[in-house]
Amino acid sequence: MKQYRMKTVGTILLAGSFFLVSNSIAAETFDEDTYGPEAPIIWEQPTKVSFSHKTHTMEAGLACDSCHDELFTMESGAALATGTMTMAAMLEGQYCGSCHDGNTAFATNMQCASCHMDMTELIPTDLIVWTKPVKAVIFDHKTHIEDFGLECEACHDSLFAMEKGAAERTTDFTMQALYEGKYCGKCHDGPTAFAANTRCNSCHIGVKGYNRLMGNDGQHGKNNKAGH
Repeated sequence: MKQYRMKTVGTILLAGSFFLVSNSIAAETFDEDTYGPEAPIIWEQPTKVSFSHKTHTMEAGLACDSCHDELFTMESGAALATGTMTMAAMLEGQYCGSCHDGNTAFATNMQCASCHMDMTELIPTDLIVWTKPVKAVIFDHKTHIEDFGLECEACHDSLFAMEKGAAERTTDFTMQALYEGKYCGKCHDGPTAFAANTRCNSCHIGVKGYNRLMGNDGQHGKNNKAGH
């Protein structure tokens, strides 16, 4: 009788242990199914980018089917394999750009450090050359980032969209706007950096400077002679 009771108690304890383990496994499975993988997804190409499921599901309250499978197939590396997951595609509303449009969530050309892990990969090595409204004005990222220690967000917030030619397409990208503290004038106000109405040659290189920069030195003179 005593041996029978011991076997019964043992069976109950074993069943209880199995129940606890089963519940633990179920909870882990539930969390993963509901909130996605715990570890961030790291994309190495075309630049190193991190994505957190937790931020989007637990904190932002999105469901899995908000992104899967219409925007992203639920398969590791599938998005990169398409070769179409680019910043240009996101600006058109594809992939992350479906929500990161500036209204639903911050736009894909803003708050770069939220996703990009190595910001130095994003620094353009070539000068920005604006030809409108006058020809020509230059901007050097290196000077502002490496020499003066500015972050991308210092300019790429409400001042400049991170899109080539965006400023030139606006109607108020003028010197008067700069004097009012817009665009470059946010910092080039005198106290923060030299005022926008001083040291003109630091930015304005003119037609001759533009031709030299483009490798067309002497072309301006040739055109004038041809006109005569």
